[in-house]
Amino acid sequence: MIVDVMRGLWWLALPLVAAQHAELGQIRSVYLFPMGNGLDQYLAGHLTNLGLFQVVADPKKADAVFTDRLGEAFEQRLNELYPLAPPAEADQPSDARSSAGPREESTARISSWGRGRGTVFLVNTRTRAVIWSVYERPRDSSPDQVNRAAGRIANHLKRDLRGK
Repeated sequence: MIVDVMRGLWWLALPLVAAQHAELGQIRSVYLFPMGNGLDQYLAGHLTNLGLFQVVADPKKADAVFTDRLGEAFEQRLNELYPLAPPAEADQPSDARSSAGPREESTARISSWGRGRGTVFLVNTRTRAVIWSVYERPRDSSPDQVNRAAGRIANHLKRDLRGK
């Protein structure tokens, strides 16, 4: 019975998939952060050959970035490359405006994200949202296997871009 209900509700996921593909379709240029075993180099080649995105060497010119790691270190690097606009003074409470400097967080953030070990993420530089990801782990770290995995990642992305 539960399976029948779930089969009948598949259409509820369509708006989420459509929204993901809409945002993915707005990306024109990408930068690739260094990835394990040189996956970024192979992926850049496949993305370029398939004409999916313009791969840029200057991260400041990218609409999105590919990475195989999420977490605090990644967020810090994004903030260095793509600083967020400071909130307007009117949006801050009056006691925050009167403080002499920026406040430091009292608790350290702990992330469950780390090295994906096969997962590649495409992150929008403006919104910081993960707009696409795929798990594609090479059989081993040999250049041929890493290149094959990069090709499968690019082909998966190509299929998802067509599905928009």
